[in-house]
Amino acid sequence: MKTKFDTELTVRPSEIDYNRHVHQAAYLDYLLFARVDQMRRCYEMPIEEFFKRGLSWATKSISIVYHRSAFMGERLVIRTWVDEIYKTSVRVGFNIMKREKEELVAEGESVFVLINAKTGKPEAFTADMIEKFSV
Repeated sequence: MKTKFDTELTVRPSEIDYNRHVHQAAYLDYLLFARVDQMRRCYEMPIEEFFKRGLSWATKSISIVYHRSAFMGERLVIRTWVDEIYKTSVRVGFNIMKREKEELVAEGESVFVLINAKTGKPEAFTADMIEKFSV
């Protein structure tokens, strides 16, 4: 585990707060965007595959440490990796950096829970899921 994958994006005007930098809530959106992108590209298990199996995801916890501001129009790199796989959840580490200077903007970790869409309860990972997420 701990193979790191990158997703790039450009800061949009809707993500800017009154202080003219990226609003703190946008960082969670960046992480979720990167995870969906990387599940398709890097883990070869797109979110639609989970939906077909009657599964979904929920965020159990997130911790973000902010190091510097990001501004409208800047290119950011969202780097994520799987730190640990539990029975029904996965702990994901992440860094968000400015692409141009590779300066760390924010870092943290989040725990995502696999959910049975019908019952709303946590669902255990299957062997093929664990194999794909264990790169």
